[in-house]
Amino acid sequence: MAAAIPIAEQDLDRAAALLRGARRVLAITGAGISADSGLPTYRGVGGLYDDAGTEDGLPIEQALSGDMFRRRPEICWKYIHQIERSCRGARHNAAHEALVAMQQIFPGVTVLTQNIDGFHVDAGSVDVIEIHGNLRELYCVRCGTTREVSDLSGIGTLPPRCACGGVERPRVVLFGEMLPEPALERLQGVLEQGVDAVLSIGTTSVFPYIAAPVLMARRLGAPSIEINPGSSEVSGVVDLRLRARAIDVLPALARRLS
Repeated sequence: MAAAIPIAEQDLDRAAALLRGARRVLAITGAGISADSGLPTYRGVGGLYDDAGTEDGLPIEQALSGDMFRRRPEICWKYIHQIERSCRGARHNAAHEALVAMQQIFPGVTVLTQNIDGFHVDAGSVDVIEIHGNLRELYCVRCGTTREVSDLSGIGTLPPRCACGGVERPRVVLFGEMLPEPALERLQGVLEQGVDAVLSIGTTSVFPYIAAPVLMARRLGAPSIEINPGSSEVSGVVDLRLRARAIDVLPALARRLS
């Protein structure tokens, strides 16, 4: 776990000042917000495959692709299971809880998350758009039957199969797949309604649909704040950049606002 980076009191004061008076806040979160829960941060999936390919000699982007799932679901499931096992037992942290606290401060708080861990919902956030899906919901690709699981420890033989004989898969976006239409429609509705402030938290914002709300806020004159120890695609666009971990910033910011 990275060491805490001290946050200047004046930076927290400035962040609070930018947010005061907002009614609708959009918080965009990436792997960085869950890093302090012990989850690896491999480009939003996990730090397991950054420096090497998989044991099957495949890049992880290929092993975890929609095409691989269609051709060889057992390979895709093998790495889904490995990543989930590395995160098993983790839970939401104080940064997730601070976003929940903000629901009592602002009339509307929407969380747009790239994470598939379900921590925002676990923590109590009400309006959550899981743009990449959720690892805990499985569905059959043949009959569409769904089931909820707390983790994948009881999956057994891979790939798991439905009672109808069809292969099950998590309701997550694999590499090369389209984003879920319902999530995109919800995001579009939030943006059309308008937001008064945007928080970009723990994400590199490499995907256009993640950077777009920040760019929109800039264009419309709504304040935007980035909370991220490293640089991102929107670092040069936001009104305030806090180079620190979400767990060190969000709880302190929520206290100031309340």
